[in-house]
Amino acid sequence: MSTGARQSFQSSEQGLRKLRSNGDRRTSIGQDESPERVRGEVRPATKPRVYLAAENRLLREALSRMLAKRGDMEVVGMETVEPSLTAGLLKEEADILLLTSRGNMIEDVLAIRKVRATVPRVQVILIGVTGTEAEFLQCVRAGVRGYLPRDASAEDVVEGVRAVQAGKAVCPGTLCAALFQHFEREATSFPSAGVRQRLGLTRREQQLIPLIAEGLTNKEIANRFCLSEQTVKNHLYRMKHKVGAGDRLDIVQVCRIQGFMV
Repeated sequence: MSTGARQSFQSSEQGLRKLRSNGDRRTSIGQDESPERVRGEVRPATKPRVYLAAENRLLREALSRMLAKRGDMEVVGMETVEPSLTAGLLKEEADILLLTSRGNMIEDVLAIRKVRATVPRVQVILIGVTGTEAEFLQCVRAGVRGYLPRDASAEDVVEGVRAVQAGKAVCPGTLCAALFQHFEREATSFPSAGVRQRLGLTRREQQLIPLIAEGLTNKEIANRFCLSEQTVKNHLYRMKHKVGAGDRLDIVQVCRIQGFMV
């Protein structure tokens, strides 16, 4: 082989080795480094770490088996609601808490608030009991990211977990409409600063007026705001004296005359 041909062959061989080396390196990056470090690509979503909380042991175990079968989520713990729920969430570094209602809205709301205050990174999905607008709105105020009715299917629960992990909120369509209506009512129920000052009502007292106008009982109003009935009675007593009303219906009438309500 001539000197020129030999040099050409060696040069080609070196070029092939370089290409193979580059190719091997690209494969290694794809396997050993997270895609977010390669050309700015987004890292694939990891399996959501789900923590189950239900008083009923059979229900906890059934939910655990159902989620584990899917393969794209991990059940990292099971617990009753109290007393060690927040400790378990912290220890297991959970992403999502799947919580079943205890049948008492006040207890549910308190549990949700405690989780959100102690482990704010954990997103809460509640499987409710009544499925009513009042229960749903209270849970939203407490900080849930998802709300499912008690008759939700296994697929509903799985899709709910996936959606929340993806940064979405979850609730039945009918309750979604109720949420829009609630904020619409609130937006049209609060008067100008001048009217508020003239009536002397606190923000909580202002929030009660539309509910009184709807005909809700003291108990229903108390449930809506997670208060005791006595607290609602105390609010109404002070409101009557502030606006000069004789009873709860007069409160609404005076507020309408003063421009508080449309």
